[in-house]
Amino acid sequence: MKTSAIFYHAGCPVCVEAEQGVAQALDPARYELEIVHLGEQTARLPEAKAAGVKSVPALVLGGQPFHINFGAAIEALG
Repeated sequence: MKTSAIFYHAGCPVCVEAEQGVAQALDPARYELEIVHLGEQTARLPEAKAAGVKSVPALVLGGQPFHINFGAAIEALG
């Protein structure tokens, strides 16, 4: 069974770099990756906050949030 991996971002340069360097490096045999652009999918902000996302870019692996660098605070997105 694959582990869920959700990469939340806002489309900023820091986020795009993290997506290319971190999220896309995950082993697709082990992780089911979903990319969520919170700037375009604002309805998913509550989901991201509930998952513990405080800033983007962030990667939630198996329900555990990992914050990568700093692009924007989650509060600034919605």
